[in-house]
Amino acid sequence: MGYYIGIDLGTSAVKMLLMDANGDIIKSIAKEYPIYFPQNGWSEQDPQDWWNAVKAGIQEITAFCDKSNIKGISFGGQMHGLVMLDENDKIIRPAILWNDGRSAKQCKYLNNEIGKKKLTEYTANIAFAGFTAPKILWVRENEPENFKRIKKIMLPKDYIAYKMTGIHSTDYSDASGMLLLDVKNKCWSKEMLKICGIDESVMPKLFESYDVIGVLKSEVAKELGFSSDSVKVIAGAGDNAAAAVGTGAVGNGKCNISLGTSGTVFITQNNFSVDSNNALHSFAHADGKYHLMGCMLSAASCNKWWLENIIGTKDYAESQADIKQLGENKVFFLPYLMGERSPHNDPDVRGMFIGMSMNTTRNDMTQAVLEGVAFAIRDSIEIARALGIEIKRSTICGGGAKSQLWCKIMANVLNMDIITMEKEEGPAFGAAILASVGCGEYKDVCEASNKIAKLNKIYKPKGELVKKYEIAYRRFKEIYPTMKLWFKN
Repeated sequence: MGYYIGIDLGTSAVKMLLMDANGDIIKSIAKEYPIYFPQNGWSEQDPQDWWNAVKAGIQEITAFCDKSNIKGISFGGQMHGLVMLDENDKIIRPAILWNDGRSAKQCKYLNNEIGKKKLTEYTANIAFAGFTAPKILWVRENEPENFKRIKKIMLPKDYIAYKMTGIHSTDYSDASGMLLLDVKNKCWSKEMLKICGIDESVMPKLFESYDVIGVLKSEVAKELGFSSDSVKVIAGAGDNAAAAVGTGAVGNGKCNISLGTSGTVFITQNNFSVDSNNALHSFAHADGKYHLMGCMLSAASCNKWWLENIIGTKDYAESQADIKQLGENKVFFLPYLMGERSPHNDPDVRGMFIGMSMNTTRNDMTQAVLEGVAFAIRDSIEIARALGIEIKRSTICGGGAKSQLWCKIMANVLNMDIITMEKEEGPAFGAAILASVGCGEYKDVCEASNKIAKLNKIYKPKGELVKKYEIAYRRFKEIYPTMKLWFKN
């Protein structure tokens, strides 16, 4: 039986798992690495830290298996990060990450001077501070010597694929978030490359997520302890597309909500479409089709911040144990700790509590954090519904999905079934599934995902609670428009 390695190159750690052909997980681990904040609003990592962690992790998860049975490796990964290599394929500077806010000026230039209409025509999307193209413009403007040295631009997970194979590659789903891809036609946008001042030769070769890009280099295979360098490396996908594969969100009309560091609403489509208001991203999917996605920058990380940094506890279950009265909380939380993407596209907005009184308890504020994230997720759901997309149920994944209370809140705030997964392994699981498809274990991504991804528990909305949360959501929606100008000062 063949084994497949799934690698999720996350922001705080790389998560890896070994999966057999039936979708059973043999072993999974995580390896942390540092994140650097050299200035307020900046966020960087050293790609060499990623590679070191990946090598150590692969050696660990394969230590007790017959390595001759390992057939393929694939990836999910943090999107939008800018990795720049010179003529010798050496890293020019630390990678600028998805949650880095330094390119606000460049985003304004792209959206206002180039214009949102043209950006949408070129790429199906508009500029957000996290996207890759604004980062390239920032480097050109602020680090011209580094800009001149650029010979290859890559995304985070693709640097790992390069280290394994020597091939500069990316997949359509991850490339969709660069603001450099013509998503509809699945090719690099010549107009956007010209705007950024880079040649197409700088860009990696494009693949579908399930395509084989190459095999392990012999020296890498030897270092990892593999007897053969015939292990196939499959392109992989952006983290949300990979997570969607692992939850069965492939094919037309599926929805997956991810409550990780960031939060996403992921809606699958067979055909390409664009939200005319550009509140949702129009991206390629890992199954070869397309998807719409709303992304909030701080989701489960809001709860982590509140409990660990403010309250001083890591006992998440205990902190929620006494929260019973839903739909009647007088405290609201704006979950924009790092600015916000969908639907506001506002890097300046920040988080806030509102509505506290002398009767407010810690439980009220903890509950407000969970509800605030759910309300922000609903903002993206409402945009999809306004486009005529009917969403009656959604799978849910990410660290936040482990909270039964949060799932219950989600079901009633969104007024739809919320379904957890039997295996909650996130993008690493989807990556392993993509590896199995690339190696011919399954005929396509839909077949593999539908056979391997198993549903667990269904949380159903309840009528009276839905009504209470409808009133609360309307109040939540008033907070940002009221406060947004204050955050500009």
